[in-house]
Amino acid sequence: MRNHGLGDWIHRRRVRSAGQTALISAGGEQTYDQLAQRIDKLADALAERGISPGDRVAYLGENSAAFLETLFATGSLGAVFVPLNTRLAPPEIAFALQDSGAQLLIASTPLIPLAAPACRETGVQRVLTVAEGAAAGGELAEFPVPVEDFAAALEAGAEFHRDVSVELDDLAVILYTSGTTGNPKGAMLTHGNLTWNAINVLTDFDLSSTDVALMIAPLFHVAALGQGALPVLLKGGSIILEQRFEPGRVLALIQEHRVTNISGVPTTFQLLCEHPTWQDTDISSLRNLTCGGSAVPLRVLDAYESRGLAFTMGYGMTETSPGATTLPPAYSRSKQGSGGLPHFHTDVRVVDPADQPCPVGEVGEIQVHGPNVIAEYWNRPEATASSFVQEPDGRWLKTGDMGYFDEDGFLFISDRLKDMIISGGENIYPAQVEQQIAALEAVAAVAVIGVEDARWGEVPRAVIVVREGHELTEEQVLRHLDGKLARYKIPKSVVFVESMPRTASGKIRKPDLRRQYA
Repeated sequence: MRNHGLGDWIHRRRVRSAGQTALISAGGEQTYDQLAQRIDKLADALAERGISPGDRVAYLGENSAAFLETLFATGSLGAVFVPLNTRLAPPEIAFALQDSGAQLLIASTPLIPLAAPACRETGVQRVLTVAEGAAAGGELAEFPVPVEDFAAALEAGAEFHRDVSVELDDLAVILYTSGTTGNPKGAMLTHGNLTWNAINVLTDFDLSSTDVALMIAPLFHVAALGQGALPVLLKGGSIILEQRFEPGRVLALIQEHRVTNISGVPTTFQLLCEHPTWQDTDISSLRNLTCGGSAVPLRVLDAYESRGLAFTMGYGMTETSPGATTLPPAYSRSKQGSGGLPHFHTDVRVVDPADQPCPVGEVGEIQVHGPNVIAEYWNRPEATASSFVQEPDGRWLKTGDMGYFDEDGFLFISDRLKDMIISGGENIYPAQVEQQIAALEAVAAVAVIGVEDARWGEVPRAVIVVREGHELTEEQVLRHLDGKLARYKIPKSVVFVESMPRTASGKIRKPDLRRQYA
């Protein structure tokens, strides 16, 4: 076989795991053999529509079998998969389509109102629609390019397995990560990046071919894809795909399917243990609880430990595919708040401004090196140059996060150099939000900070100075942002101030704002 990438995983699994359930979704169950057949047919359908090695295929949809079928079909052709965040606004989706150069878009029918306007003035030449729910009336006619039904195209494809030459260094996925200067950056994840990340998970986690993983986090996020779905499929386990997180339904699925693995953010696990059916649900099958984004509150730890469960926590980012460190369950109490130890095949260091290692306990920038770390950003040579440090032992990713190692080698995150806000597991970069607010004529100065929130961990708050002679209300600000940004990025509150605290060079002092207004 010449394909050494993700595109051949399911083909190699179809005999090893014959009869084993691969996917459970709204469309029913698929064995590994059935999934392999559908991937081959979809790959043929994509090839018939002009997709060849290196071409980009974008996907806009919630968790579904079609999402994973598209990922593996593009990989089997040597093409590139571009998953899009379904919570973005049309201009943000349009940017990703244009920047990636995607020539084909696959979109679920409920998201056609987002997809249709986003396709205008991009390089998308064709759209396949996945029937999931009802599309808004007349929306199909609004596409500026030919539209076909995904299921019909797949069924018309030939069941022929292509053995295209794909190496581990070849590009597999472009995942857009919010930028600190406004526009997102496309992280270029190779087949090797995602393969080595999966190997890290299999090495550091207790996964087996009998595991049943419930995927409640969206697969268009690297955490759900890289830490959840791909390692389980590589091992030959089963995945349950849920499009939305509903605590009561999740608890019912855990009991019904004897789920062993579940991952999410602290809010996810909090809502589960606070649900009325929590105590009456049989969750004895659960073995692996993985939580990221921020530390798990002690009250949530207590709720799960009272039922014999502990968490695996970790630290990472899109650029590390995403695992950088992991905190084993045995240390969830004694090292509470830690990101954990570096993944088995990944190196992590904390350095001073001269890129020299910091002593134990001293805060510095966190940098990551390993086969799971991307080499560059798509069409962003300046971002690539500024994000990596070349050393004799290889290139180190500058994460922009600050932290320190304790005496036992556990990493603790102390601050975010980039002022990033994490709200319910979603990354929000204030610069992008500030850029939109600053477009209002009445705004003299604006800064967006994170404030604590009981449900989402933190949410954005805008601090605004109004220009002399103008008036501005919170309602006007929020209405201006509606449709321009994903809803989770829109501030939940606005504070109007007379002036901003600034440095000698004129930069706004966000630590001062956080102390005063957060």
